[in-house]
Amino acid sequence: MHAELKTRTKMFCNSANDPDEKRPNVNICPICMGHPGTLPTINEQAVKSVLRVGLAVNGTLAGDFTEFDRKNYFYPDIPKGYQISQYEHPLVKGGELAGVKLTRIHLEEDTARSQHGDQGRSLVDFNRAGVPLMELVTEPVITTAVQAGNFARELQLLMRYLDVSEANMEKGEMRVEANISISPKTTFESSEKVVFGTKVEVKNLNSFRSVERAIEYEIKRQGELLDKGEKVAQETRGWDEVKETTFSQREKESSHDYRYFPEPDLPKLRLKDLPWFADLPNTIPELPWQKRERYQNLGLKSEDVEQYVSDFKLAAFIDAVIAELKESELIKVASNFIANDVAGKRKKEVDLPDGKAGWLPDVKVFIAVVRKYHNKELPSPQAKSSILNGVIAEVVSDDSLASMIEKIIADNPKAVAEYKSGKAESLQFLIGQGMKLSRGSANPQTLSELFKRKP
Repeated sequence: MHAELKTRTKMFCNSANDPDEKRPNVNICPICMGHPGTLPTINEQAVKSVLRVGLAVNGTLAGDFTEFDRKNYFYPDIPKGYQISQYEHPLVKGGELAGVKLTRIHLEEDTARSQHGDQGRSLVDFNRAGVPLMELVTEPVITTAVQAGNFARELQLLMRYLDVSEANMEKGEMRVEANISISPKTTFESSEKVVFGTKVEVKNLNSFRSVERAIEYEIKRQGELLDKGEKVAQETRGWDEVKETTFSQREKESSHDYRYFPEPDLPKLRLKDLPWFADLPNTIPELPWQKRERYQNLGLKSEDVEQYVSDFKLAAFIDAVIAELKESELIKVASNFIANDVAGKRKKEVDLPDGKAGWLPDVKVFIAVVRKYHNKELPSPQAKSSILNGVIAEVVSDDSLASMIEKIIADNPKAVAEYKSGKAESLQFLIGQGMKLSRGSANPQTLSELFKRKP
């Protein structure tokens, strides 16, 4: 997994980190362009960001020693002919996320962006070259495409909770490289160590759907090759979104092919000596799985919980409501209105320019509506209308209801006679007339009881 980090400047220079810049080759300088005689400087904020991710997943931080390495390979989007990365001594080792054990999390610089055009001509935009890039590697423990997709979704949430990356896959801010191999079936059925098959890497998957589809395709493709007695080639493949197939790009390199060696132009780091290192645990907010558990403990529906975990503004709203409503039953009622009506309104309205959510009702008005609805003082249609309009509608008084009942009975003698003769549907008709006359402000249950009391 790769994720571009939110920093003001690039990884090793002071050029702007602005991946959304449309003009090519404006956020560049001699350092990120690899000009001779230039020297890199480590971006401290990027280092902090990766360490915070490491803390969140219970990884082991490299407090005593870490260093950067040169990863040597040639490609037009690598201006120096090598990439500054980490190999032997990454910032974070181990950890676990979404039930998946992690190998390492390290920091490197991103490459430029190649744009392949007509007639075989390619252009290179170096605005992205040198942007801080977090790389996370999992242990080979993921066994299904769905598990891989869910892992990627949880990592995206984590990056956003820590505010270290927006991780928008459609913008290339988070990219997935899936490594797929098929092991002989017998190794899973015995107590022996699993023997892995030949690994194939599918590069730069830019949506969760693509991650799952590409893995499913590769499992099928490799399985069919092995069933025919053929070998799986160790290679890097791409994903064709239209055809929903992978295609060969190049032979897959091994780590020795990159000729890693320590970066001579950057210092070794002993992070424990830095003044901010000890305070890093205090910068970790409530994490996605912690928030998920908190909502689940309140008895909220699982599908509603996932809405709150993934939507910061919706979560902030229900948290403000929970802080006022202590009763669990009221919180459940409130959640139903939020997950359905408030969230539904969001889909139709945009946020205000100042960052406020114009689709959110006033918390106090919302809570008052929830209490009235729970106490059967407000029918469901009126409660929803109040929530969406941000105004507490008035409940029809008992005197008004009584006179309304008399009018309905006088205007509908046939329906009244049918009800008295045992036709239950006629009562529903009379209640409907009451809702119509009250413009939805009457409580249907109250209307029913009043009609039943009439001789």
